[in-house]
Amino acid sequence: MPWTRRPPLTAPRTPKYRVIADDLGSKIRGGELVPGSALPPQKELSARYGVTLATLRQALQQLEDEGLLSQQPGRGTFVAEPRAAYRLDSLRGFAEDLRAQGHLVTTQILAQTVAQPPAWAAAHLGDTAHAVRLERLRLLAGHPVVHQVSWIRGRELAQADLSDVSLYAALADHGIAVHRASEAVRPGVLDQATATLLRQPAGTPAFLSERITYGLDDRALVADRATILGTRMEIRTEREVSGLSMQWAQLA
Repeated sequence: MPWTRRPPLTAPRTPKYRVIADDLGSKIRGGELVPGSALPPQKELSARYGVTLATLRQALQQLEDEGLLSQQPGRGTFVAEPRAAYRLDSLRGFAEDLRAQGHLVTTQILAQTVAQPPAWAAAHLGDTAHAVRLERLRLLAGHPVVHQVSWIRGRELAQADLSDVSLYAALADHGIAVHRASEAVRPGVLDQATATLLRQPAGTPAFLSERITYGLDDRALVADRATILGTRMEIRTEREVSGLSMQWAQLA
């Protein structure tokens, strides 16, 4: 693995661990250290940088917190695979978020039928005997990362081709305007059925999302549940004085 000369550790008021983190981070971002590659053992790294193990570990932890490294007990420290971000501060779907970040996203339609909504969806959609059940698999660079089941009020989208079109855009094309959405995301793990679809072992960490989308009349238009692969996705928010509003709820 190529290494340039050790950076100076005497910059005023710059903690040594931060200088190390900046140096390693620049190597990762610049492609000198590629995803999946292993860093040298910690004792060797600490000697190269001329610091204690405690200082080095603080730098490695900083980079792991930033999503650039993965520390695996008993195996070593590895450059992390890049993870896509699902943003909570915009009224967009999964595919729109990922494409906006430059990722190649494809959608597989697993099912698209008219059926009676289950109790959890009917509780939001209200008095509707039938809705469109849309089951999709989202693939990121060919790898499945999101399994999504949406219940859509009415029958307008029963025959629509939604393989490469935003659900919100499809609703707009049918004269149905989306006004707002309420979403709850909690940690979980993949059950066996979803794990098979996402090609992962059962029990793999995941985010479980439930989103309710409302129209201009404040009636629920879509009740949506998604399982997001936690090892390939992360969640980001942007906080501003007049921007994102967040509420924290205690899990039972």
